Amino acid sequence: MRPLLLLLLIPAPVFAQSVTPNFTTGTMTQTTTATQTITETVATERFGGAVSTWNADNVHPVNMSTGTAVVGDIVASPEFHVVDTALPWQLEVTTRAAGLVETVDTTRTITTDTVTNTSSVFSQ
Repeated sequence: MRPLLLLLLIPAPVFAQSVTPNFTTGTMTQTTTATQTITETVATERFGGAVSTWNADNVHPVNMSTGTAVVGDIVASPEFHVVDTALPWQLEVTTRAAGLVETVDTTRTITTDTVTNTSSVFSQ
């Protein structure tokens, strides 16, 4: 038993066997899928100049300092008088200081899915 054990410890040469492929043609297909998500926020500020306008039906502006009519100009803070009190009347005055007029915050999410298919054909 002991001599047999000693024989196992002696190295023996090892030979590699060559491998020959046994196919002539082939194909390979690969599919890659990717998803990209982008979230963006857009902050918009709109600025405007000073606005002072008036619009009226059956109303007439009168300048407070001179008593003369002023057409479309209310910079002098005119007084308005109804022309014919027997008829209906309407007056709209718009005054806005210069500066920030509007702020808009928009948030949107964009999702993009990409699929790439790759095919390879080979032969020997």
